[in-house]
Amino acid sequence: MNINALEKTALSIRALTMDACQKANSGHPGLPMGAAELGAILYGEIMRHDPSATDWPDRDRFVLSAGHGSMFLYSILHMAGYKDASMEALKNFRQLGSKAAGHPEYGLLKGIEATSGPLGQGVSMSVGMAIAETMLAARFNTAKQKIVDHYTYALVGDGCLMEGVSAEASSLAGHLQLGKLIVFYDSNKITIDGSTDIAFTEDVAKRYEAYGWQVLKGSMYDFNEIASLVEKAKAEGGKPSLIILKSIIGKGSPHKQNTAGIHGSPLGAEEVAAAKEALGIPAGEAGEFYVAPEAKAYFAEKAPLWQKEKAAWDALFADWSKENPDLRKTWDAFYAGGFDNAGAALPEYKIGDSIATRAAGNKALQALSLVWKNLVGGAADLKTPNAVGLPDSEGTYTPEARVGRYIHFGIREFAMACICNGISLHGGLRAFCATFMVFADYLRPALRLSALMNQPVVYVLTHDSIYVGEDGPTHQPVEHLASLRAIPNVLVLRPADGEESTEAWEMALERKDGPTCLCLSRQNLKVFEKQCPVWKKNMRKGAYVALDTRKVDDKGDSNEHLDVIIIGTGSEVGLALDAAHLLQAKGKSVRVVSMPSRETFETQDAAFRNKILPKADKVLVAEAGIRQGWEAFTSVENILCMKSFGESGPAGKVAEHFGFSPEALAAMV
Repeated sequence: MNINALEKTALSIRALTMDACQKANSGHPGLPMGAAELGAILYGEIMRHDPSATDWPDRDRFVLSAGHGSMFLYSILHMAGYKDASMEALKNFRQLGSKAAGHPEYGLLKGIEATSGPLGQGVSMSVGMAIAETMLAARFNTAKQKIVDHYTYALVGDGCLMEGVSAEASSLAGHLQLGKLIVFYDSNKITIDGSTDIAFTEDVAKRYEAYGWQVLKGSMYDFNEIASLVEKAKAEGGKPSLIILKSIIGKGSPHKQNTAGIHGSPLGAEEVAAAKEALGIPAGEAGEFYVAPEAKAYFAEKAPLWQKEKAAWDALFADWSKENPDLRKTWDAFYAGGFDNAGAALPEYKIGDSIATRAAGNKALQALSLVWKNLVGGAADLKTPNAVGLPDSEGTYTPEARVGRYIHFGIREFAMACICNGISLHGGLRAFCATFMVFADYLRPALRLSALMNQPVVYVLTHDSIYVGEDGPTHQPVEHLASLRAIPNVLVLRPADGEESTEAWEMALERKDGPTCLCLSRQNLKVFEKQCPVWKKNMRKGAYVALDTRKVDDKGDSNEHLDVIIIGTGSEVGLALDAAHLLQAKGKSVRVVSMPSRETFETQDAAFRNKILPKADKVLVAEAGIRQGWEAFTSVENILCMKSFGESGPAGKVAEHFGFSPEALAAMV
């Protein structure tokens, strides 16, 4: 271990951080300057990685959970040779168009394993990555060849450990005995408001020991000690490890280190100059965005060694592939990102069958999971109520059975979603998670990151309306459909019957560039006849014609006058169909449109939208949620919706109380 080169690397991290934040007049220099030594040894000596092969499946993963300290990551990636982390990017830190964004953004710069910054989510995603490593190792490693054998590292700060989601995820990680998860704790006892003593005096070590973790302690500034602690962490195969490293925030700043003032603000020109003088960084232009020659030489020597290690894995993988052709086929399928749904024995329904869409969804999930062999996930202690059990043959994921595909997340909605993001980010696996829709609020920040990172996580959200009934307003979602639709890049699907539920699951698994929310009913819904012969195709465009009481041609068009269009989603499509028959009996011509994905429909071309929603005397909308967004389709008085929270009582009576009956809907005409 070249201590001098590592010291010069740490010095360079401090130099780059100071200048980048100062030039941007923005940023968080405290963590990168305080934890620079960890960055140097982690990327220089500890991690198995190759900057020239950033998609190497068996690379070690590192997640900067304390993402505000992003210059820590950008600086070391630059020196290690990750080409996206160019000097130009660093000089444009936090500027529009720079790959060195304010917080690490997945997909923007190779070497960033996850979008981080919302504190606590990064370390929680690292738990998902560690789970994924064990799952893939159990499936693909043989007694002769271990082609999946890597570690997951994360760096957390005090803020990450104060956020509740880190506790949820860490508790589960301890229970699952994720021995190849190693988390470093930058323990500097400073947050934005000042010393952590003002709000955070717990014994973190004892808490993590109670979670079932190995806890180790040392100094951020002793390279040999850090290396020794990592070896101890690796030797403890049955527990994840928390390595607490005592540090000084902003180390190297003569007047601001160890103060809250350096946490989230540039040092200022005078303090930068003073720090450079104290650290021995050249003055003037020579010291601008300074990288020590020793650091450059060190990483230049490392590059061929990393490439050699990657080449050795390539040879191992080639031998494994030759000896295990069937496993190799499965591996390729896992990493290809998709399977053929046509191979699934999907459920079939008859018109008039009555089934809750959560139950229909489970029938589809069970069938599709036997084709999508890389689909893993579970629920927040709601396997039966959410109806997301996998076939018994697929098993449960435990420390003793890493090949199991169903994960018991416990009552930890937020961590569950973060972990699924981590599983998805790792590669090779598709992830789903489930809870009651009303508790989507508990996981919403992770769903937002799924969308931001374009991760195709499937969110199964059941008990989707006031029809939850007796559990009352605390469990009856009314604003949640609107809030889910408000997140960019989230596909919200609310199927209306068993057939639509199957199609919704297929759509969710086919999607590769963002998350899908399947919003499913608790109550039974009747399978209805669909007048549109290409309803499956049109459902993928957001909406289709379920019924038109007029005479229509084989293209679904009619020259007859149209009195009423009723748009419904989910359970309210059946309601709309019943109302349509009442109106038809009174001589009205009616079209019923099922719109399982409003935002998808809104993105279609005008010709398609006008074909589904032609001119009519009146357009009604029926959805057992708030009206937000439906005003684009009709006037406020023509929307049957919720205007308040729900009530406790039998589902049918609650619905009738709020006007969700065929008679009330028909009366709106």
